[in-house]
Amino acid sequence: MNRWLAWGVLIFGVIYFILPLWGMTEFSLKMRRGVYSFDAYAKVLTDPTFQQTFGYSVMMAVFTIIFGVLLVVPTAYWVRLKMPEARPFIEFITLLPLVIPAIVIVFGYIRLYNTSSWLPLTGSVMGTNILLMFGYATLSLPYMYRAVDTGLRTIDVATLTEAAQSLGAGWATILAKIILPNVLVAVLSGAFVTFAIVIGEFTMAALLDRPAFGPYMQLLGANRAYEPAALAVIAFAITWACMGLIQLVSRFTRHTKAQR
Repeated sequence: MNRWLAWGVLIFGVIYFILPLWGMTEFSLKMRRGVYSFDAYAKVLTDPTFQQTFGYSVMMAVFTIIFGVLLVVPTAYWVRLKMPEARPFIEFITLLPLVIPAIVIVFGYIRLYNTSSWLPLTGSVMGTNILLMFGYATLSLPYMYRAVDTGLRTIDVATLTEAAQSLGAGWATILAKIILPNVLVAVLSGAFVTFAIVIGEFTMAALLDRPAFGPYMQLLGANRAYEPAALAVIAFAITWACMGLIQLVSRFTRHTKAQR
């Protein structure tokens, strides 16, 4: 009975997930009346605005990932090595972006860093981009921190640190050449999730008036019929590609460790 119930729940979940996706994909192929075609995809991919906004979001995702790694890896390492009693407090802080809506966070940023504040980041394009990167890093913090923290649990941080220090390594060397390579899979998992978040994020980019992919998707959806469906399929494929890369990297790493 339990086996049939489990299969029933699985089939229901697959149908619930696949049918809307199939309907959206089929609709995106009907731009040319009477036949299936990729006209909507071709129109989207050749749109200069799509290329500009997607390129901008990819660039912001790369900078956000770099900033997130530089922030999270040393913090998680130091908490696990020297301040284990502070771990519940750090975990609570990293969970706040899941509780506080993105619109509240970005309004707080605008209030603190507008042109009349002590640090007018919104007064220039570069400053606004930096502020948006901070916002993206905040949204991805729960996923990046937990991925890195999980990776650190699989290694003996204290023993590795003591061994490196006995050989004369400094903190920067320990982090860059010992800790980071050992948690690389966890970092990549957090990086792919961050990439997916940045590509699809709308609220922060729209309120900060940045030419990102999320606002472009919303604008296209308000003015076109078939192109938004094609764009949604493309965004969905990008997200699932990131998830697939996480699985591939994890399996490759486990296979490499098993061979050793």
